[in-house]
Amino acid sequence: MAGRIRADVEAVQGHDPAARSFTEIVLTYPGLHAVWAHRLAHRQWRRGHEFAARIVSATARVLTGVDIHPAATIGERFFIDHATGVVIGETAVIGDDCTIYQGVTLGGTSLEKGRRHPTLGDRVVVGAGAKVLGPISVGSDARVGANSVVVRDVPAGAVVVGVPGQIISRGETGASDSAYDDQKLFLDPVARSLESIMARLDEIERRSGHEAVAGVRPSAEGIWQGDDFSI
Repeated sequence: MAGRIRADVEAVQGHDPAARSFTEIVLTYPGLHAVWAHRLAHRQWRRGHEFAARIVSATARVLTGVDIHPAATIGERFFIDHATGVVIGETAVIGDDCTIYQGVTLGGTSLEKGRRHPTLGDRVVVGAGAKVLGPISVGSDARVGANSVVVRDVPAGAVVVGVPGQIISRGETGASDSAYDDQKLFLDPVARSLESIMARLDEIERRSGHEAVAGVRPSAEGIWQGDDFSI
């Protein structure tokens, strides 16, 4: 038990540059408290003490703002950053060394019994406000961008952004453990589509001898700007 507690604290130290000391983390990090409470509740659940397990998880929800069903399966060194508004459903499975941020939901899309929540592989990162829904699988080393809505399987090492989630990068296993250090996570798939359409329109206009529409162009980052038009 002592080794697991230390591993959980070290996971916080490795993911949060604001963490200063072992004592500070143990006493003031609600995400860590939520994980510890879940470990206790999950143990009670597996022993058949389901009511006691629900009491523990309900108390933890009030104290930490994190709602984890006691039947959910969570691996080692799980880190919840900021720990507000996180919901993890009953049949969710989370691998080792995963990180999720505030406002994340690992939820279901069905009222049927059985597996109805996501399965995350190892080292998965889910950005703030993202929703991963249904009995889908998110492969190891995948990253889900902030505010994305993911309802389909995600391959290992992929980067997913948007609503609904779109894969914008594949196969980058061993990627960074941050959901925010890759500029691709901030690109809007809709803006990128518009950029492609406008580029094609410019090409057609040049071929037909007409000048392209002035004042409306995307920046290098895919952000549209103009006198009366911006995305």
